[in-house]
Amino acid sequence: MTIQEIQAEIIDEFAFFDDWQQRYEYLIELGKDLPDMPENQKENGKLVKGCQSNVWLDAKLQDDKIVFEADSDAILPKGLAALLVRVYSNQNPEDILNSSESFIEQIGLQEFLSPTRANGLLAMIKQIKFYAIAFKVKSNR
Repeated sequence: MTIQEIQAEIIDEFAFFDDWQQRYEYLIELGKDLPDMPENQKENGKLVKGCQSNVWLDAKLQDDKIVFEADSDAILPKGLAALLVRVYSNQNPEDILNSSESFIEQIGLQEFLSPTRANGLLAMIKQIKFYAIAFKVKSNR
């Protein structure tokens, strides 16, 4: 699936919920479904700067696609990370760099999140884009 198709799927899923309590619970469920990152991989270099909680994000290039792995010590940021891993994992660097994050506005996340959580979400997206730049440069060599 393309990034846009996955984002459209997420927009449709969030449209089913009547209120933010249900959306919040859904994000928590997404976080619970995200596999835990092994403790020995939770290095300082993988910590996302700008998050209130500890959020680790790692990436590797497999068959010209970036595979992301994420974890957090807090359940809501872990749900947000799971959402982003779903959107951006197994995509090529160029598509990640050219993608829009408008789905976040369309599901209303920016209205629901506290300013510090919203900053953390933006920091995660920024880190994902940094990985995409790094892998794009590496593959162009």
